[in-house]
Amino acid sequence: MSLFAVAGVSGHTGRVVADTLLAHGHSVRVIVRDAAKGEPWKARGATVAVADVENAAAFASALKGADGAYVLLPPNMTTGNMRAYQAKAGRALVEAIAAAAIPHVVMLSSVGAQEPAGTGPIAALYPIEHALRDLPNTGASFLRAAYFMENLQGSFGMLDQGIFPTFAPKDAGMAMIATKDIGEVAAGLLLEGPPAPGKPRVVELGSTPYSASDVAAGLSKLLGKPIAAYEAPVASMAAALAGYGMPADVAAMYQEMTEGAMAGLVKFEGGHRRASGKITLDAFLAAALAQK
Repeated sequence: MSLFAVAGVSGHTGRVVADTLLAHGHSVRVIVRDAAKGEPWKARGATVAVADVENAAAFASALKGADGAYVLLPPNMTTGNMRAYQAKAGRALVEAIAAAAIPHVVMLSSVGAQEPAGTGPIAALYPIEHALRDLPNTGASFLRAAYFMENLQGSFGMLDQGIFPTFAPKDAGMAMIATKDIGEVAAGLLLEGPPAPGKPRVVELGSTPYSASDVAAGLSKLLGKPIAAYEAPVASMAAALAGYGMPADVAAMYQEMTEGAMAGLVKFEGGHRRASGKITLDAFLAAALAQK
């Protein structure tokens, strides 16, 4: 069986990738920043490598010898300069993959990653995709995922008041996807094997579009009471998020992303393979409410 290296196992998508590969009987090497977080995986038969994506040499060592790897650009909300962190971590990630000469890398990318600017935090993925596609010894698969359904839970705080707030137009639809579906599709891409170096495989993963009004309707049905989508001005988004404790630079990037979506930048490029998840919006909302 093949050996796969998997980053992000402490988060939603990497955990599902590793779970899926282990269930198929493959050897898995999990990459963690804290050795203690690798212990549960070691108990399940995985090997553990300790490395931070910002340390190219350590990350290359963690990748070395694997037949394929799942990687992502992990968020860092406390860095003080998110764009600088993303640029540094992105360069280190590419350097590590090149040094390891790993045959296949599946990278978690995003809807809108084809745009070099105007998309908030998504823009950091553009140079990474272009650098990876130029590597001579690595085939790259870019999993451009839609808006994470899990992000909807950040707007559940006003449900007791009958409100689901949004900074995007409440009736504007956008593709969404649950992180469990992302992990399962990513694992499937690893098992599919690599494309040729220089000819990356791009997979656009999402649902039929859902709007904030659709989310509110689903919540109304599940809660048995009216929930209304409330549309706040997008110009107030950064200040509002900062008021809830989000670092100001990150809040500004999320406002830019929302404005970019409204301007038509954050959308699927088209012309690539499309994939859909199994988890519907209603199923996700039911599970999310059950966890409250």
